[in-house]
Amino acid sequence: MQKTPVREIQGTDWEETVEKSALPVAVMFYSPTCPHCKTMEPYFRNYATEYDGKMLFVRLNLAENLWIGERYGVMATPTFGFFCAGKPVQSISGAVYPSILKQRAEEVLVHGAECAELSSAVDYEISGYA
Repeated sequence: MQKTPVREIQGTDWEETVEKSALPVAVMFYSPTCPHCKTMEPYFRNYATEYDGKMLFVRLNLAENLWIGERYGVMATPTFGFFCAGKPVQSISGAVYPSILKQRAEEVLVHGAECAELSSAVDYEISGYA
């Protein structure tokens, strides 16, 4: 079996892996019991191989990292979030046509940096937890 460049991350890895990445990042927010996640995962892995070196592809188990999902408004799995310069620039939810997922990755590669400049930074002081 060929190893794909998809990294499984935890909440403790989020800042270093996603927000401080020099490359654009595609995140698959998933849950282990989600049938649509299992449907989409092979496509996500294929695109990780195709864009290796141009975009980082990571998976985050939303069931174990709820606060990250809350922070970015993830309400369903799978949700694919695209980040550039540490900022969320696009997202798409559900078992979408794989070509749409690929198109979003292409758009982020072409326009992600420009879009990130116009995006608001995430405020680390905002939290629903006291």
